[in-house]
Amino acid sequence: MPETLDAADHARPFVYESLTSKALHFSISAIQSRMKLRDPYALDLEYTRTMMGFLLFNPEPRQIVMIGLGGGSLAKFCYHHLPQASIQVAEINPHVIALRDEFHVPPDGERFRVIKTDGAQFVRHRVTRPDVLIVDGFDTEGQPPRLASQRFYDDCYEMLQPDGILVVNLHYGHRQRDAFVERIRRSFDGAVLLVDDGELSNSIVFACKGHALNLPKGEDSSPQLGQGATDQLAEAFQMIRRALKPRRPA
Repeated sequence: MPETLDAADHARPFVYESLTSKALHFSISAIQSRMKLRDPYALDLEYTRTMMGFLLFNPEPRQIVMIGLGGGSLAKFCYHHLPQASIQVAEINPHVIALRDEFHVPPDGERFRVIKTDGAQFVRHRVTRPDVLIVDGFDTEGQPPRLASQRFYDDCYEMLQPDGILVVNLHYGHRQRDAFVERIRRSFDGAVLLVDDGELSNSIVFACKGHALNLPKGEDSSPQLGQGATDQLAEAFQMIRRALKPRRPA
């Protein structure tokens, strides 16, 4: 698998720590990830809670692949609250991986692994076939073109299991956001749900290879999650249900 892994080719992030949190930055004006010091497994940014809304469509995924590690917020949450899931994270930037201990990212083991590789190549070669594929990969320039091309989204579709779910984080104000969403629609034959977070800073795309987005009317129970996870995600679940209403049969 071709890879671009030379550390000199990648921007070096830095960590900013306050009295209550620790954040990963490429520039001081943009937060890549943020962790609560008193609760390192919590999801501190709203867009990450929205992305976990895939649990409404598949509450018990067995295989999860993530493109982009950042500070590991989504990876840690899935590892901690979805014990049945095997999780692989593709991260191209070795400097980001080097900070994994700073952000309490679990060590590699039987059901969790961080792989130093180009996420687009990882998806294209389909080493595994996940139930859920999460794309949250950004660099100093924002969304890398290789993670937003028509070919990439086509590859995402092919990689997923039947009824698999793709979850993509896009910048709400990006000038190409609508073009990216349209590419995902083409790859997934229109089975796409777009949810803007409450802060209007991120747009989360849910795309399904099968029919998982077509929840029956009245199926509003939340996934069974313990240890406070449901409370964290309750508002995001409600926001996604509201976005789903136009898709549901009368």
